[in-house]
Amino acid sequence: MSIWIIFKIIGSLALLIYGMKVMSEALQKMAGSQLRHILGAMTTNRFTGLLTGMFVTASVQSSTATTVMTVSFVNAGLLTLAQAISVIMGANIGTTFTAWIMTLGFSFNMADLVFPAFFFALLLIYSKKRRYVGDFIFGIAFMFFAISTLGATGKEMDLSHNQSVIDFFSSFDKDSYVTIFSFLGIGTVLTFCMQSSAALMAITMVLCSSGVLPIYMGIALVLGENIGTTITSNIAAMGANTQARRAALAHLTFNVFGVIWVLCIFYPFIDMVCSFVGVDPHADHIDATRLSVVLAAFHTTFNVCNTSILIWLIPQMERFVCYIIKPSAKKDEDDFRLRYIGGTAIMKTPELSVLEAQKEIQSFAERIQRMFGMVRELLGVKDDAQFTKLFTRIEKYESISDNMEIEIA
Repeated sequence: MSIWIIFKIIGSLALLIYGMKVMSEALQKMAGSQLRHILGAMTTNRFTGLLTGMFVTASVQSSTATTVMTVSFVNAGLLTLAQAISVIMGANIGTTFTAWIMTLGFSFNMADLVFPAFFFALLLIYSKKRRYVGDFIFGIAFMFFAISTLGATGKEMDLSHNQSVIDFFSSFDKDSYVTIFSFLGIGTVLTFCMQSSAALMAITMVLCSSGVLPIYMGIALVLGENIGTTITSNIAAMGANTQARRAALAHLTFNVFGVIWVLCIFYPFIDMVCSFVGVDPHADHIDATRLSVVLAAFHTTFNVCNTSILIWLIPQMERFVCYIIKPSAKKDEDDFRLRYIGGTAIMKTPELSVLEAQKEIQSFAERIQRMFGMVRELLGVKDDAQFTKLFTRIEKYESISDNMEIEIA
């Protein structure tokens, strides 16, 4: 493999990630406050929350964006933990739409169509009213250009005739659970390192479509991607409050539970998915171009089945994550800590920041009200020891209120 082909693969993956990022950000800017209203108004029960997560993720093409957004809303007190769990479940189904877009890109050569899209997007970007629409079209064009380039590079590498690559993958026993666990771990680590399950899904599709990576091992990589992608939201929630960390843990729990039950029926489940798309995984010769369809079909079937099981167990999941992540044992109301404004800036959106500030100011006002109540109480105290104790506490509250004022500002 020449260095030029390696750079083309790396560049295509970078372009794919960038295209998805541009498209996601453009949609979030176009939607503005509507995303918050959708998440707030459409999460009245577990099913509407599920549909909301699906809709938002399919729109912004990033389950990570939806999950981080949801964790941020929990941190700001806009969503309850149960609502957040249902949205996260929907996000896992919505993200499977990305795999189908990639399958479309691998099945049809769209490289020629993206150049008019680039030109049209450029015209819109210079229009103040429609610049976000232009960004959105740019993102889609970048995505399909990257997918087309990856597909062309895969054909150029001609892996199906590269004996060393064939020998490497042939050295693994596709019917062994050791192999499946190995590729599951590889998928998890690579997704965590790349911070993009879409990029690894694209690589998996290239390898499977080339005919060198058996479908069972490719699907093990996809399972690893499902676990690896949850790490981002857990890292984002580290500096958040208890409820936000619980929401991120619920995302990890959801995917790990799904991977465990699928591994228990791994081969029959894959055979069932293959039968859906008319592919025989045990055949000597499989149409390599259809393997990307199998990967997309598995990704969707897995997440739909997992959600169908766990949506009835949201209260149990809530109790589980609350048991694992307990509130701080030492919880003194006199201790100073901002509750809603995150120090790590989980999601830098003005709409959310204003809401966080409003809630924090309300908390600040409640603390000041308690302090003034102590002042009234102080005026009626006769005992010197009790007076000193209460006066010291008021002094502490005054110091805390000064710090809160500075921090909120």
